[in-house]
Amino acid sequence: MNGKRLFQSVAEQIAGLIEEGAFPPGTRLPGERELAERLGVSRVTIREAEIALQAIGRLEIKTGSGVYVSESEPESRTALPGASAFEVTEARLLIESEAAALAAHNISDDGIARLEKLVEQMRTGDEDAANEADEEFHRTIAEASNNAAMMHTVTTLWRMREELPDVKATYEAVCVHDAASRTAEHEAIFFALRDRDPASARNAMREHFHRLIEAMLDATERMALEEVQEQVLKSRERFTASAKIG
Repeated sequence: MNGKRLFQSVAEQIAGLIEEGAFPPGTRLPGERELAERLGVSRVTIREAEIALQAIGRLEIKTGSGVYVSESEPESRTALPGASAFEVTEARLLIESEAAALAAHNISDDGIARLEKLVEQMRTGDEDAANEADEEFHRTIAEASNNAAMMHTVTTLWRMREELPDVKATYEAVCVHDAASRTAEHEAIFFALRDRDPASARNAMREHFHRLIEAMLDATERMALEEVQEQVLKSRERFTASAKIG
């Protein structure tokens, strides 16, 4: 997607309110509904913004209690490591498969309903809408794991997916060609979570990433062949022109 995501803008607004003293360190933020009305966005966007702020240490999300302004200094947004798309996907496979298993134990009926809507958005929406639904789908599962460290890790992996140029380009190439497979795989994950089946949820998530890695290998091979063919064509044109001189 082009431009800044809405939740990132909302996260900056909340961070600004914290810096202005509207929400001092250690205090509890207003509920999602109140913040959504105050900032003119959905509760889902507020939730995404809070998770992003938790990932950099501005907020602490305490299950069953609420969201609090951190009393410690926030972490700086350090540079992301120069990981490849394969490394990012391998890490996602390991982390998000276990997140799905945890979520199968903890996910609420509201969470299940949200996942169902997101799968439908992947099926019927345009490319941007499908990509947005994809990200929210995985964030919702991480949130449902009720594990702050897991949520932080998944958020960071999504930053790597979106902010590392080579990783982003590889994902975009794969998602365009495999939209139907992506939707079917997310639907399988949804069914396993709806059934509250940890083993099936873990396996469905693993299958999703195994297929994604295979698609990346195919895309990488395809791009390499196209580059070789382009170089051969340039060489052919050059030497054909040279042969005509004189």
